[in-house]
Amino acid sequence: MGQTRFLWCQNAPSKGHEDALRGHEDALRSQKRPQHVTTTGADGSEAVTSGFLAGGDFGPVRAVIGRSGRIAADLKHEGDGATPVGAWPVRRALWRPDRLKRPDTALVLDPIGPDDGWCDDPADPAYNRPVRLPWRGRCETMTREDGLYDIVVVLGHNDDPPVTGLGSAIFLHCASPDYAPTEGCIAIARDDLVALLKVLKAGDVIEVG
Repeated sequence: MGQTRFLWCQNAPSKGHEDALRGHEDALRSQKRPQHVTTTGADGSEAVTSGFLAGGDFGPVRAVIGRSGRIAADLKHEGDGATPVGAWPVRRALWRPDRLKRPDTALVLDPIGPDDGWCDDPADPAYNRPVRLPWRGRCETMTREDGLYDIVVVLGHNDDPPVTGLGSAIFLHCASPDYAPTEGCIAIARDDLVALLKVLKAGDVIEVG
């Protein structure tokens, strides 16, 4: 089986991405278009954070990105709130067994436990790596109370190897009920993410174009 690309785009298929979104036109028209959520981007301009994710036979589904919009991958830096532009390979998935049953997927799928963290400290040798809590440096706690990490798809951004300060913990994860912008990740509804896991496989990519 070949690689499948799942494309994030702003509200409607953009010119040049017909192949990625072919077959989704009716579904796109039938969905309520999301409101444009605009914030101030990393460069001070207006940032659009709402859109759709689609690829193969999946979607389109409503999807949000970072509060600062998109940014070129080589300009990304820790804490800027921007989602890096690029085609990011799917590495594996994580899920909260205390929140939902094990999703059906061909990906490597690991449970998230109370001692799971993810290092986001550029000064730490474990930067952009999973760690065990308690951890000596700054890190995210993966057992979030808000449900955003009930399911996490780990994307291959700045991980081979990690470059200090170039961004960490770029995931595809669950969206909040109001589809608030993320801190740099891509987010879709939990039910949509469960459905996506059924078709995702190692080697697929999530693209922010």
